[in-house]
Amino acid sequence: MANTDFQSLKTSLRGPLIEPGDERYEAARRVYNGMIDRRPAAIARCADVADVMAAVNFGRDHGMKLAVRSGGHNAAGLGICDDGLVIDLSPMKGIRVDPRARRVQVQGGCVWGDVDHATHAFGLATPAGIISTTGVGGLTLGGGLGHLTRKCGLTIDNLLAADVVLADGSFVTASA
Repeated sequence: MANTDFQSLKTSLRGPLIEPGDERYEAARRVYNGMIDRRPAAIARCADVADVMAAVNFGRDHGMKLAVRSGGHNAAGLGICDDGLVIDLSPMKGIRVDPRARRVQVQGGCVWGDVDHATHAFGLATPAGIISTTGVGGLTLGGGLGHLTRKCGLTIDNLLAADVVLADGSFVTASA
């Protein structure tokens, strides 16, 4: 993948594309588990869903290995890959709490500490993990065990809908 020309991807992103040699590269490729030492061909720091769609399309069109990083907390290092494209959601940290409906909308780059901070102001909580640096996306899609699980179920049991970019680059909302 060293010969891949990322110029078209760079121009289609609002967020930065970080490649080897960029001063931000070493920090951008680190994940929670310090034993994971992978070197992607590029890291797309997505600012919004359009960036995610562009990165998915670029990776697919170029036959690249893709890794999606939400919080980067996965112990196995699934949010990073060698010689591929990392779709880094970490800049996407928007949260909207609707206290009347007792609901929260969370972007894919949030970690549970972000969600707790936003919801606790309204006396709300969601059953989630026990480590505040865990990514919302990974924990939720993995089921999600935490302190409130016995009373409120798993994190995934409380998910009402998810906006998803599919492998073909299309955008869907998954719900019941």
